[in-house]
Amino acid sequence: MADAEFSFPPHPLANPGYGKRSTGYELPRAATDFAHLPPREAAIAAYIDRVPEGSDISVKTLAKQLPYGQCALRTALNRIQRAGHLRRGRECLGGRWITRTWFSRTPRDLTWWAAFRRGDVPREPKRPTRSRAYILLAALGRTNSVMSLSHAECHALAPLVEEWFARDAEESDVVRALTAGLPIPVHHPAALARRRLTDKLPPEPIRRDRVPRRILECAACGAPDFTDSLVDGHCRPCRGAPPTATDHRPSLPAARVQGHAAEARAALRGEPAGT
Repeated sequence: MADAEFSFPPHPLANPGYGKRSTGYELPRAATDFAHLPPREAAIAAYIDRVPEGSDISVKTLAKQLPYGQCALRTALNRIQRAGHLRRGRECLGGRWITRTWFSRTPRDLTWWAAFRRGDVPREPKRPTRSRAYILLAALGRTNSVMSLSHAECHALAPLVEEWFARDAEESDVVRALTAGLPIPVHHPAALARRRLTDKLPPEPIRRDRVPRRILECAACGAPDFTDSLVDGHCRPCRGAPPTATDHRPSLPAARVQGHAAEARAALRGEPAGT
């Protein structure tokens, strides 16, 4: 089934801060993006690629939106993950560990995902024509029609939105800042957006560096991987390989959780680890 056959109401969003996250650094969409996948998996991957950031792409929610059962969707998502398009894990933002599901339109190999986990992925030679910030601004009029912006205005304001993202703001934070408590009438939406993006800019996160802290998890058992031992999103035991001393179990010991929390709090205070 081709993805063009999928025509459904707007996809539901996850709770703020959760849901689908694009990895970025991708080329514009093309008809051959998922041609290497079987037809069903290609259709599901194309659908996920097109839903907005923060969408709930859990199996249960996808089953309500797509003509497939939960069992078929689990199988398809595992194949999409093995093809290098999908990873699950957690990311430390503002001292909190947030559950993430990362999606990449471009299939990525193990080396790329390992670099992504460390936060040092190189940018692609050719950047997308529409950035995440541009897409948010272009869709603003659907949230509140009086804030509709032109193509040129979206391009001019995008760098301001990118600065919000650099300070750990979510899409919902930006939309709320631009649409809440609007004056009546709004004479110049672009000028108002510029003023709000500037005046309401969140403070710089207090941390030792700007590299995100990410943990990828095994797709089968959910074990957190602090190294780069996942192959196609699966840990050694789930692949049937003998575990090693560096493998981690599905649940973190309380002491390790407390240690990570202490490191996060120290990073927020700008202190060296272990203080």
